[in-house]
Amino acid sequence: MIERFAHWVIRWRYAIIIVTILLIAAAASGGRFLVFTTDYRVFFSEKNPQLIAFENLQNTYTKNDNVLIVLAPKDRQVFTRENLAAVSWVTQEAWQIPYSIRVDSVTNFQHTHAEEDDLIVEDLVTTPEQLSDEDLAKIKQVALQEPSLIHRLIPPETHVTAVNVTVQLPGKQPHQEPHEIVTFVRDLADKIAIKFPQMEVYLTGIVMMNNSFPEATKKDMTTLVPAMYVVILISLGLLLRVISGTFATFLVISFSIVGAMGIAGWLGIKLTGPSSAAPTIILTLSVADSVHLLATMLHEMRMHNKSKLEAIVESLRVNFQPVFLTSLTTVIGFLSMNFGEVPPFADLGNIVSIGVTIAFFLSIFLLPAVMAVLPVKVTHVADDRVHAMDVVAEFVIKRRFSLLWFFTLSAIILTALIPKNELNDVFVEYFDKSFAFRQATDFASENLTGLYDIHYSLNSGQPQGISHPEFLQKVEDFANWYREQPKVMHVNTITDTFKRLNKNLHGDDPNYYRLPDQPDLAAQYLLLYEMSLPFGLDLNNQINVDKSATRLSITLNTISTNEILALEERAQQWLQKHGLPSMQVHGSSTAIMFANIGFRNIRGMLIGATTSLVLISIVLMIALRSVKYGFISLIPNLVPAGMAFGLWAIFVGEVGLALSVVAGISLGIIVDDTIHFLSKYLRAHREEGLSPQAAVRYAFRSVGTALWITSVVLVAGFLILAQSHFMLNSGMGLLTAIVIAIAFIVDFLYLPPLLMLFEKEKDA
Repeated sequence: MIERFAHWVIRWRYAIIIVTILLIAAAASGGRFLVFTTDYRVFFSEKNPQLIAFENLQNTYTKNDNVLIVLAPKDRQVFTRENLAAVSWVTQEAWQIPYSIRVDSVTNFQHTHAEEDDLIVEDLVTTPEQLSDEDLAKIKQVALQEPSLIHRLIPPETHVTAVNVTVQLPGKQPHQEPHEIVTFVRDLADKIAIKFPQMEVYLTGIVMMNNSFPEATKKDMTTLVPAMYVVILISLGLLLRVISGTFATFLVISFSIVGAMGIAGWLGIKLTGPSSAAPTIILTLSVADSVHLLATMLHEMRMHNKSKLEAIVESLRVNFQPVFLTSLTTVIGFLSMNFGEVPPFADLGNIVSIGVTIAFFLSIFLLPAVMAVLPVKVTHVADDRVHAMDVVAEFVIKRRFSLLWFFTLSAIILTALIPKNELNDVFVEYFDKSFAFRQATDFASENLTGLYDIHYSLNSGQPQGISHPEFLQKVEDFANWYREQPKVMHVNTITDTFKRLNKNLHGDDPNYYRLPDQPDLAAQYLLLYEMSLPFGLDLNNQINVDKSATRLSITLNTISTNEILALEERAQQWLQKHGLPSMQVHGSSTAIMFANIGFRNIRGMLIGATTSLVLISIVLMIALRSVKYGFISLIPNLVPAGMAFGLWAIFVGEVGLALSVVAGISLGIIVDDTIHFLSKYLRAHREEGLSPQAAVRYAFRSVGTALWITSVVLVAGFLILAQSHFMLNSGMGLLTAIVIAIAFIVDFLYLPPLLMLFEKEKDA
């Protein structure tokens, strides 16, 4: 049947080429619908409990999406006339940032003080150019004593400061709005550099982080994909030594990429950091089918002196089943990513699955049709020549017992080290230091404040309840507890405002810097203060509409997944022991969301990997027509991932969000070599009646070179992906390359001894 199919392809080769080009063009036209999403929330499914909690918090209070403009005077003194004038100017200009709803800085901080019996609320700095030295000293003293400013907008050393701009995106054009903000802010930074040359400017915040995701995507697609093309074409040219074969493979991989990305556009899939790796992975995987078909065809022409068309027919006959099986198992492996909790990784799995499917059809239709048209010049080689793979085969046969013991012990020892890997992530470090956002965030964390935070909506249990002394005292105690915790840089709480107002309305007497002891008095203070605040600087970011709850905000230095989860766990224990019943609430924030997603994704991927393993095992048992061979094949398919994660535990020791998907996707890839080797071994053993040793020799000679080429290309492809500036892609690429390299060694040096051992036991 396959031979008839091969003859049909050759007969209709020109029609197949034309139809294929038209179909790929139609699919690729969907590429115009591809868009880069700029929202970190895309990493979380709509049912994610941490996302739901965070959205509820944001809907109760004002949004905390922000741009933080960090200003670093070269003289390292913020409180000078010139530098305060710069801060004041930036504060005013920041109101022009698109979608800004609030601007906070040292200069527009709403300073309160008493004059006779009146409460005065005014900007801390009004006319910086006219300030006397005495005024500057007083302003500096106020700023350093104000809990709302210190370690948030000004450090104790007063060598840097920041203007924090809160934005609220309408969501009407979600792909354009963040870019619009970033463009404006970067233009503003350029203006600051010109107008105030004494200032260095750093831009960080959630909006800048969001914008870094598409920037990382575009950077990878414009550097990694071309690099991979160059590596593959050079490798194929050197290994195949046939220009037409290299060109045909180039068509297959190019059509696979543009077809898959076009279909992704038609399906409405959005590009993100992880899913942007799809072209590189498709490019890498789509080579394998072509290499096996071309290697067999060239082998038949060189060794058996067959004509080009006869060799194409024989190559399809020999390789159709293994190529189909490897494509199917690879698709199963990548589709397992849908079991995870991270939609961008599911998108990556789906796009790659589409690309691998396209590559299979192109390999059995387009590739033989193109090769039937193009000239192929090869030199006939005598069949008795010693082949490099013969040397490998003899080594494996001679040393089979030593190899069995070595790999069995190595696999057991390295797999036992897997629990030493610690699940950890630092989401700011998803971007390497080539990103301006990462540089700015690191500078801000080292000199001023952090990007990580935790928010609690603490409820009093009744309307207007935030003025009750008992509730305020519990909030104050919780805030003070947090201030004592490691990695905490700042705690923003409404109780600081109440204490300041109590002092102000007692003639600025420092002895009254404490919480009001009467609820009606506290309510009056709050009302008087709110009525005095200017537009845009109200308390909506701290208290809800009916004044039944207040937001407690904690700012953290750069912190790992385990540290923030441990901190939140301690906070829950404190609330359970000391908090009011109405205050029992979990912390919410971007950091909490990212900290939990790694654990949630691993649970989902374990289910996905198990499902893939079961399906792949069933496929192999059916295809190999043997339950025993199906079980034997599981060993070289499971061992590489176990050994790779064991090595990772020794040299790295941390597994993050990106690496949680490696086991699932690598399983589908590493099965390929096993299938090709087993299919050739069984063909020789069953059809030609060769002994196990002779069948191993046959398998090495017929498929060894192709496995070598495809493994080199696969490892090279994922190592190039490891050069990504986006850590989720680079980490995934590096570990997958390690798994594939180990899988190649295992299939060459461990699988053949296993087969010979099995046959020996059978014969006995």
